[in-house]
Formats: sequence, structure tokens, C-alpha cells
Amino acid sequence: MNMGTKYLSILGASGSIGVNALSVVRDFPDNFRVRYLSAHSQADLLIAQAKEFLPDAVAIGDETKYRAVKEALPGIEVLSGRSGLLELASRNNVDIMLNAIVGSAGMEPTINSIKAGVNVALSNKESLVMAGGLIKGLLASEGVDLYPVDSEHSAIWQCLSGEVPTDVKRLIITGSGGPFRTTPRGDFKNVTVAQALNHPNWSMGRKITIDSATLMNKGLEVIEAYWLFDLPVEKINIVIHPQSIVHSMVEFVDGSVKAQLGLPDMKIPIQYALTYPNHFPQSWEQLDLAEIGTLSFEKPDYEKFTCLNLAFEALKTGGSLPVVLNVANEQAVYRFLNGEIGFTQIPELIDQAMNKHDFLEHPDLDDILALEVWTKSFIKRS
Repeated sequence: MNMGTKYLSILGASGSIGVNALSVVRDFPDNFRVRYLSAHSQADLLIAQAKEFLPDAVAIGDETKYRAVKEALPGIEVLSGRSGLLELASRNNVDIMLNAIVGSAGMEPTINSIKAGVNVALSNKESLVMAGGLIKGLLASEGVDLYPVDSEHSAIWQCLSGEVPTDVKRLIITGSGGPFRTTPRGDFKNVTVAQALNHPNWSMGRKITIDSATLMNKGLEVIEAYWLFDLPVEKINIVIHPQSIVHSMVEFVDGSVKAQLGLPDMKIPIQYALTYPNHFPQSWEQLDLAEIGTLSFEKPDYEKFTCLNLAFEALKTGGSLPVVLNVANEQAVYRFLNGEIGFTQIPELIDQAMNKHDFLEHPDLDDILALEVWTKSFIKRS
């Protein structure tokens, strides 16, 4: 493909999004050059990736593994810790920074790359959930583009291409319904970690898989869509689609609906974000609708999946509430994964944190970081 060479920074390279992104890079060696890679703690994988893609520098979050990475990669600059990650995110000699970091830790790297004038391919939805207003302002002032990587937002992005914004009636975000779509609410108290991690369609990291089980993932995606596409919350809907083939839809004022379809493979939206505005040939299985046969849709159960209500409340109220929602969810999910709390306690703890924090109408970056510290502490001691 004749696109020239794009220089990439991939932060969170050891996670599922990062690994898939490097698979895309591997398919198009003439079109991409990886300058920077980061990983939180998977030093062996980061070393292997660096030996294959030969970046200028890498960052390992776990400072105890710095020496091992440094010794394994002579000739490659090695940074470590939070400061090393933020340093890589601030470098401006790349065309795109793919933010594949999990959780609230990815917010500051997004901000740093935008301030450096670098376009961001965003998988880290927490960036916009926590600091949507701040990031939108920076995108405008720095003249930087943000390319969505979540399959749902990539689908909406593609459906809106060439359309007049005032012609849009609503966005329809699809979700599989997760592993408990048909599970009675009364059985949620007995849900195990293994059951919650058994997603029917997608292979993802542990945190986002639990978010899919609670449907908080859909709630966070609504907030992300609000900031990405400049539509009021009343024009953003959710529909459950168990097959995960229709990744999202856009309805227009004349009643027509555009949808983006594809197999549940994250390489598709990752590749489009990296090759935009081009669609490159695929190296994976092709969608066969005749083989799939049936596509079905249903309304989400807001009484059963209370995380959805919390997310909509946070978006409608705004201010500091989305920050607390996001961080409280993250910490509650980790406590559930560690066996410290039950599945039904996840939304309960989030609700408590949202109600008990000191609300701020217009939090700045320092406020957001302070709220993150407070919320982490609140959930850990609750």
C-alpha cells in the first residue's frame, strides 16, 4: 500500500491491544516503523518485542525489572517507572501514539502526547471518561487528531464519514451482553471470577472482560462517545447484540441507519486507526454472513446491570462524577479479581464513592489526579 512510512509509539505493548497492533505492524513492514514501546510488568515480552521491532527506546513500568530489560537490550534506550512512561508519551518524533494502556494510568500519556503535537490512536477509553473536556480543549489548541480504537467507536467513526453532523439522529452502541446476558439477577451473588472472565465472543484483558460482564464497559463507551462525537447523552443509545458482528450504528434524521460490520477481531479497528484514511487488505478470516445466519438485537436490562445507570448518571451530572465512576470501577474490579469482594459489590462500591466524594463542577488536571488518589483509597478501605 502506498501510504509512506508512519512512525509509531505503542504504549501498553504487552496487553491484548498492543500485541494485536504489533501484529498489524508485522503485516505491513514498509508502512510502519515502531520508535517506542512500553509495558507495565511483562519484561520478557517487552524484550522479545523490542528485539523484533528494534525501537529507539522502551519503558518498563516495574522499576525492579529495569536492569533485566537494560541488559537484554544493548543499543536501545531503556526507561522505567511512571516517569519513563510519561517521558515516552511526550516525545514528538512519531506520527501516532497508540495508547493501549489499561485503566486510569493511560490518561496522562494521552494528554502528554497531545501536548507534544502527536496524533493519538486511543484504546484507553478512561482518558476521555476522566478528562474528556480537558482533552477536547487540547486537541483543538494543538491541532491534533484522535483516532478511536474501540470497535464500537471505530464503527461510529466510519459510519459518520462524509455525513453532515446535523443529519445525525442518534448513535447506537452495540454490546454482546457479556457472559451474564441471560443469567437471572438473583444468581449474580454467586458469580465467580472464572465465570465473569468467560466472555462469549471477545478475547481481552482481565479488567475489560469484567467490565463487559457488568456492562460497565458499555457505560464507559457512552461517555467516550459523548466526547468523541459531540452529541448529547439523549442521542446515544445502547442495544444488545449477542453475535458481536454489528459493531455499532448511526441513525439519521430520515430514518436510515448505517452500520459497520466485521468479525469480533480487534485488529480491524486497530489497523484502521493506524492506516486512516485508508483501509488496508486483511490478513485474517473474512466475514461470512451466510455462515453466521442470524443477527439478533435486544434492549439492555438496566435493572439487572446497574453499572449502566451509574455511568449515565455520571455523564448527565458531569463534573468530577465520571472521574470517580471510572477509578472506583477500576479498583472494585481489581478487588473482585483478587477475591476480596463479590460480583454484586462492584456497583455498590462505585455508587458509594460517587455519593461520598466532594463534587467539583470543573475539575482541572490536578483535581483529577487528586480525585484518583482519594477514590483509590476509598475503595481499598470500603
